[in-house]
Amino acid sequence: MDKEKTPVFPLHKRSHYLCFCCIMVVILFFSFIMATTLGSVDLSEESVGKVIINQLAGREIYEPTWEESTETILWTIRIPRILTAFIVGAGLTLCGILMQVLTKNPLADPYVLGISHGASAGAVSVIMYGYLSFLGGYGTMVGAFGGAVLSIVMALKIATIRNKVTATQLVLAGIAVSALFSAITNFMIYHTKTGSDKVKTATYWMMGSLSGASWEKLKYATIAFAVCFVVILFLTKQLDVLLLGDDVASTVGVNTDKLKLVIIIIATLLTGIIVSISGTIGFVGLTIPHITRSIVGTKHKWLVPASMLVGGTFLVIADILSRVVVAPEELPIGVVSAFFGAPFFLYLIRKSNGKIGG
Repeated sequence: MDKEKTPVFPLHKRSHYLCFCCIMVVILFFSFIMATTLGSVDLSEESVGKVIINQLAGREIYEPTWEESTETILWTIRIPRILTAFIVGAGLTLCGILMQVLTKNPLADPYVLGISHGASAGAVSVIMYGYLSFLGGYGTMVGAFGGAVLSIVMALKIATIRNKVTATQLVLAGIAVSALFSAITNFMIYHTKTGSDKVKTATYWMMGSLSGASWEKLKYATIAFAVCFVVILFLTKQLDVLLLGDDVASTVGVNTDKLKLVIIIIATLLTGIIVSISGTIGFVGLTIPHITRSIVGTKHKWLVPASMLVGGTFLVIADILSRVVVAPEELPIGVVSAFFGAPFFLYLIRKSNGKIGG
């Protein structure tokens, strides 16, 4: 990737880094408050606070003075949705960082290898044909993960030439696989009776939506995200070295093949799970790492935690906008992220001046 400019907060000044993280935590906190109170039904901050305290304490510290629907809306719908938005945003950001390291391409994101479109095709097939209905709500998750695995296997097979895979070959193979699975997904939707509930669900889901968030789905997504995050934290120094090139990394003792395999496995697992609960949400994994990298620098020890904090906060705010812009209707969150991400993507292309490549 191109040489980065001096970050806004130099890494040798740890206090600046901690200051930036504290600022993001404060923004996240206020975003959380706004997300719990705003929506098709506005809730008062007082009742929100009391409901949360009662739920966390497991007993009625405050005597209910609010409508029964308030507690249902808040604890069953909004809070799981807010937390899911944070996990999805942080997870997509982590995948974006990994893809940019793997391909050494600053325009790479979780969709570069076709993983997202493969996961989307797998999930849509479950929605349309219900062949995993015996798994209940987990059918979509299993279908998405299966599609993600199939897509990455295909991309690797296509990109392998003489038992070697280069970043450029992988990107090109990913584009081809993405196009293939996108065509399969569109065919399934077209082939199904127009106007049916399944078509509406699949179409809306393909544009990104957190309306199906629940505590159960959040639990599994959080576990997967936490495991992937911890693994990457132990590999931050190796990721720094890998950016310098495979030859340099091998010289200092990094097993590049093993490291790339770990990156691919984590990106596949995390993207598959994220797509299964939120649909396809673009540009988060592309834009957030760039923005954060310009502030805290390129060392992954600092970049990974800060980026995921920014990514999670961004998607919480994007979800607020998706619920209030056309209230009482809901705007797909993928549309909101694209409004912010697409202009930034064009900015990166202009800034690169044609120098970006695998």
